[in-house]
Amino acid sequence: MSKSANIVWHDSKVTKEDRQKQHGHEGAVLWFTGLSGSGKSTVSVEVEKALHQEGLHTYRLDGDNVRHGLNSNLGFSPADRTENIRRIGEVSKLMSDAGLITLTAFISPYKEDRGQVRNVLEEGEFIEVFVKCGLDTCEERDPKGLYKKARSGEITGFTGIDAPYEEPVDPEITIETDKETLEASVEKIVSYIKARKVHE
Repeated sequence: MSKSANIVWHDSKVTKEDRQKQHGHEGAVLWFTGLSGSGKSTVSVEVEKALHQEGLHTYRLDGDNVRHGLNSNLGFSPADRTENIRRIGEVSKLMSDAGLITLTAFISPYKEDRGQVRNVLEEGEFIEVFVKCGLDTCEERDPKGLYKKARSGEITGFTGIDAPYEEPVDPEITIETDKETLEASVEKIVSYIKARKVHE
């Protein structure tokens, strides 16, 4: 429930359909979720590049990037994680309304939070991409050195170590970055987008 009083939604004379027609494709949200080090950012960067080369209008929201600005006041407590994802969901909704294919790369460890984002979007707009990767492999990669810090107790509440990660039950797409190549993962996602006729 909004805490703001005396607010009224103002419609535009340019509709969502108008923007989609101008772009030549529908808006959608590719929601990458997975453990730290699973490859969310790496894959989303390459998928955006591939979609852009196809002539689609895209924008990528990355977890660390968003925490530099929009969500710089949030930490990593369960409540802050939930608020982080809520805000990103609302931004993604606006971007989808603008006719963009938005790619988000966030751990987003809680099923309920991801479900809330799905619910604020229109039917078919939320495309959950489970970036599946074994914890051992994620730890071996440890691109930011976070697992090492978590294991030593330097940081606490780290997903996969002393905080939970709730895997998607029925994601639209699953990629296994410890078993398939980056190229194969990208192709799987791009093919899915084309098959769903998000790209016309």
